[in-house]
Amino acid sequence: MIQRYVNGTSATRLTEAVWRKSRHSNPNGSCVELARLASGEIAMRNSRDPGGPALVYTRAELEAFVYGVKDGEFDDLIVN
Repeated sequence: MIQRYVNGTSATRLTEAVWRKSRHSNPNGSCVELARLASGEIAMRNSRDPGGPALVYTRAELEAFVYGVKDGEFDDLIVN
């Protein structure tokens, strides 16, 4: 049986997760990490709190977000 997780699950409970982060991440570890789960969902955690809560997204949800980032829809959040 494939384990399903809900948002807010402690990242330490995601024992199957192999966490990855962007090459553009801050060398001090301030980044977001992602992991594909056996269910096909994608988990996200904050590297500053690796045992903290994980957000779990469907592939479609994360795909919509990534395309939005690529299209510049969130640029105003990082531009000073």
